[in-house]
Amino acid sequence: MSFKSDIEIAQAAQMAKIGEIANALGLDEKYLEQYGNYKAKINYSYLNDNAGKPDGKLILVTAINPTPAGEGKTTTTVGLSDALRRIGKKAVVALREPSLGPVFGVKGGAAGGGYAQVLPMEDINLHFTGDFHAIGAANNLLAALLDNHIYQGNALNIDARRISWKRAIDMNDRQLRFMANGLGGRTNGVPREDGFDIVVASEVMAILCLASDIDDLKDRLGRIIVGYTRDEKPVTAADLKAHGAMAALLKDALKPNLVQTLEKTPAIIHGGPFANIAHGCNSVTATKMALKLGEYAVTEAGFGADLGAEKFLDIKCRVSGLVPDAVVIVATVRALKYHGGVAKTDLNAPNVEALEAGLPNLLRHVENITKVFGLPAVVAINRFPTDTEQELALIETKCRELGANVALSEVWGKGGEGGEALAKEVVRLAEGNAKPNFNFVYESDVSIENKIRAIVQKIYRGADVTLLPAAKKQAKNLEAMGFGQLPICMAKTQYSFSDNQNMRCAPTDFTVTIRDLRISAGAGFIVALAGDIMTMPGLPKVPSAENIDVDKEGRISGLF
Repeated sequence: MSFKSDIEIAQAAQMAKIGEIANALGLDEKYLEQYGNYKAKINYSYLNDNAGKPDGKLILVTAINPTPAGEGKTTTTVGLSDALRRIGKKAVVALREPSLGPVFGVKGGAAGGGYAQVLPMEDINLHFTGDFHAIGAANNLLAALLDNHIYQGNALNIDARRISWKRAIDMNDRQLRFMANGLGGRTNGVPREDGFDIVVASEVMAILCLASDIDDLKDRLGRIIVGYTRDEKPVTAADLKAHGAMAALLKDALKPNLVQTLEKTPAIIHGGPFANIAHGCNSVTATKMALKLGEYAVTEAGFGADLGAEKFLDIKCRVSGLVPDAVVIVATVRALKYHGGVAKTDLNAPNVEALEAGLPNLLRHVENITKVFGLPAVVAINRFPTDTEQELALIETKCRELGANVALSEVWGKGGEGGEALAKEVVRLAEGNAKPNFNFVYESDVSIENKIRAIVQKIYRGADVTLLPAAKKQAKNLEAMGFGQLPICMAKTQYSFSDNQNMRCAPTDFTVTIRDLRISAGAGFIVALAGDIMTMPGLPKVPSAENIDVDKEGRISGLF
């Protein structure tokens, strides 16, 4: 049997018309806004009109710290939703939208893989329904209005040296991190230093994903702090009268997108903040719609559980009142051996000793979910043909000691059929227990520094946190301005529990250094930047874009 790439599998699939997917959900066509035959938006009025309808079970899928060996979190999320439907549960999967940055950069597409994908794969990875473009436009409209205000006389007395708002583009482009603009004479603006963030790190993205409706969206946009006056007062988007026009640009982007999996499971895809530089979850609106439309809503959080799941639970759940009924932690034998010190080229060889050395990474994530957050969990082993029974048995034994069962997942090669064992364990956890005794990592009323310290010590298991002088001053100023109650969004490397990407597995006795604190007043959190993390990634030496092409029939190739 010849190997098929993800895009070849996706292009060979026979999709159902999106109206059929909506009908199977019981979604009235009055809420559906079709974008061609296979995509649609769901009007957010659906949630108000169905407020009294009971919610389904919420399942959060997360993972170990990522490695070059791959873990398959999105693939597992999609396959689990298909598997739940195979065992008789009405499931809906809720995912983030892919960013063009990694699509053309190092990762390729982000719509699942193998026989556990969402469709139409090319559309989802390239532009989709235009949400990210709308977010970038709203972000840059605010930047343009800000600079125009200064040029036109600066009635608000804005200090050009203390502007914090950056422009945004949905592309990895290191050349735009730091720049000077407004050059070339008086008619071309006021010269100042500036820079770009990637769209997925923009506060506008976070606001879209946390807003409950159009009025909340507008209010949050108005609270964005763009800079400070010469007498150190914050300047907001509302001060610039920008929030109404920004909301107008975002009115359609606020509506979640409906598509389908290869097995025609309904998929709601909406929003896409990265988890290493933003809060890493799809929109609250999309998740709540999935809960109303299905008996099971399966969603994911970005990167490892130390980033995506922590932010899902400490930020998204705090804002929305959501609580997962069960958590799936995805791992592979190969990735755990990499954490145990094995080179990527040697991962296919059986090596129980290396697996045992790498297992603490998985076990720490399991313990965080079950003991720190108080949620039931199952470990999903994304199985590879090279995995040995001895290696699989070792993982199962160690996870059961922490109260988490292990289920093998073969959804990449078998679709939903390969996830039935995982689906049955998820149902057992979600339906066989009382509502979880859920805990946050920190309470809202502790200081900014102590919130960061709680994350470092309880989740990362580091010794302590150090705020550099600039960050210490920022923390003091933010608390003085009344922002001390806000949760923390940690921006750090995804590859390690620490802020050093080379510290694999489960390091201890390290200190996390915070160099910068940024207020996202509209989103409602404080971003803490650790190490050398960048809010504008760069392209690798050989970008994925070099392998992507389209033929005269419009058929795309090389996309994952």
